[in-house]
Amino acid sequence: MTLFEELQRRGLLAQLTDEEEIKELINNGKATFYIGFDPTADSLHVGHFMALCLMKRLQMAGNKPIALIGGGTAMIGDPSGKTDMRKMMTKETISHNVECFKKQMSRFIDFSDGKALVVNNADWLLDLNYVDVLREVGAHFSVNKMLTFECYKQRMERGLTFLEFNYMIMQSYDFYKLYNDYGCNMQFGGDDQWANMLGGTELIRKKLGKDAYAMTITLLLNSEGKKMGKTEKGAVWLDPEKTSPYEFYQYWRNVSDADVIKCLKMLTFVPIEEIEEMEKNMEGAEYNKAKELLAYELTNLVHGKEEADKADAAAKAIFSGSGRSENMPTTELSADDLTEGSIGILTLLVKTGLASSNGEGRRLVQQGGVSVNDEKVTDPTAKISFNDGEVIIKKGKKVFHKAIVK
Repeated sequence: MTLFEELQRRGLLAQLTDEEEIKELINNGKATFYIGFDPTADSLHVGHFMALCLMKRLQMAGNKPIALIGGGTAMIGDPSGKTDMRKMMTKETISHNVECFKKQMSRFIDFSDGKALVVNNADWLLDLNYVDVLREVGAHFSVNKMLTFECYKQRMERGLTFLEFNYMIMQSYDFYKLYNDYGCNMQFGGDDQWANMLGGTELIRKKLGKDAYAMTITLLLNSEGKKMGKTEKGAVWLDPEKTSPYEFYQYWRNVSDADVIKCLKMLTFVPIEEIEEMEKNMEGAEYNKAKELLAYELTNLVHGKEEADKADAAAKAIFSGSGRSENMPTTELSADDLTEGSIGILTLLVKTGLASSNGEGRRLVQQGGVSVNDEKVTDPTAKISFNDGEVIIKKGKKVFHKAIVK
């Protein structure tokens, strides 16, 4: 089975140009490809996960990845999939986020000995002369054609700023720059990036001639990938300080039955034949086995085997019914948080992060979704005592959290 065939069987390819040339390049390890990441936060998140796994997969086959961090494009903001203009960030914030991204990417991509590159488009975009851009790049883009693309059409009614309108031109210039400077002959991106990516391919061919070797491939589920990683508490981050390894494990352990095989195919390195065999017998307890495999494989990939083993042990203790584990997420309270040895249930839920506010905590309690030490709490004014120095809080059927008093 060739790499291209495996990508197809895993459901990773949606649209592409020059199919035969793409097969030749990636199957023979001749592709130098890039994927872009705008540093809008100080950590990568689950929405980036599929792209990182794809980069790792292609590198393992001998292809050379370029991780393009958008320190320049982040100053504009991509209108694709957005209903409002992205909040403007300072140069200092962007620079900090770029460094965080580089560190996290090294867990997926081997940057040693020139096997991969990480570049920042701020290095060339911020020094561009505006008139030169208009003459050298803008002349190759049709406004009429740009306005037919969905990424702009969906914003026209609410208002599309001229700032955002330039994003496609900037991203296209990235590919042109990478092609010239690094021999980058391929770009990958989400299906919501198709128009921007085509812009880059067309710019190279218009400026350098029809023989210019530049191609595009989009990932099938990146638009869905952007929906991944959203929980009641916000995004699921790859940084363990933002999302603990246990919480990361639990996120994948709790994916829906309908998504588990799809996630195994697209995100893990479990042999595709093994996954397809599992798919034939998916019923009852097999779904749980598949979810445990998914959660363990991805936690191992992001946080390492030791943390994956801890998270797996904690989850199995919880699902076995004991609900107690030394690896369970824990919040430490001080004596000052208690009044006469107890704390209000709503305050406890907020301090442990199980509720974002007293209002949300009250709804959880009133709807019967909270238990403390295996006893359901139905009174929002209830006081929780720490007689043994700790309590175990259960939210819903699957979320457990320990609170201890130091």
